Amino acid sequence: MTQRVLSGDSEYLKSGYAKAYPSTAGSQAAVSVAELERLHTALLRDGYVILERVVGAEEVERICQQLRELLPEHCGRNGFEGTLTQRLYGVIAKTLACNPLVEHPLVLGLLDRVLSPNYLLSQLQVINILPGERAQPLHHDDAFYPVPRPRPHYGAATIIALDDFTADNGATVVIPGSHTWDGHAPTAQDCAQAIPVIMPKGSMVLFLGTLWHGGGANHSALPRLAATAQYCEPWARQQENFSLSVPLQRARECSPHLQRMLGYSIHPPFMGMVNGMHPRRLLDGKPQ
Repeated sequence: MTQRVLSGDSEYLKSGYAKAYPSTAGSQAAVSVAELERLHTALLRDGYVILERVVGAEEVERICQQLRELLPEHCGRNGFEGTLTQRLYGVIAKTLACNPLVEHPLVLGLLDRVLSPNYLLSQLQVINILPGERAQPLHHDDAFYPVPRPRPHYGAATIIALDDFTADNGATVVIPGSHTWDGHAPTAQDCAQAIPVIMPKGSMVLFLGTLWHGGGANHSALPRLAATAQYCEPWARQQENFSLSVPLQRARECSPHLQRMLGYSIHPPFMGMVNGMHPRRLLDGKPQ
């Protein structure tokens, strides 16, 4: 008996499972290609890049007003979450205010260059570091994918400053170049190379999932508000289970970019399918 073997050019892998809808990969139409290339070069070199003042002051204020009303009264459950840090989870189900931050054209343009097509949103949360909070332990965001380092990044993230990030109020701390390290944890000498990401509100820092970083200590008298969006490869499991946390009707209120990143997309030939079909059919009300 002759056994057939699946090949890369087979009809099966060329099927229309992922082609029923056009790709909604991030549009770069509103962004300078030269600027994207400059930022991309810096991102690959250092593991992070700062996007200064990419959100207008009025929009920042509007977002802050909505988010502050939703912040929980309780703080984190451990030192990693922060015992003096308020964290808002399940953001999209509660408000769409952060959606423009998640799908900012400059962010999507960079993600198009560092992740595979149809990359996913892994999680979205709001972080409010209160006065007196200690520094968060250093970590890299895609450490939960159990593949030894050095290796490629399997994700990327943004932290959006909704307050000014200063050296005193808990600005994120990064170790430049640590995205290329092997599997060793930061030594005392490594930690001495860590620097705070100082940036005005309305700015973002975008970094690769292999970069060592952490929230800074807040020695100021005021809280420090930020939002963070994490993204992952289309074949990787997301941190937030959006199929449960975001109701179908809420997903319909999101843009095609957000819908794709929530998981209403396909990684060829059929990862993410529903009943053997493209998951966008659920949003469009088509028969399953």
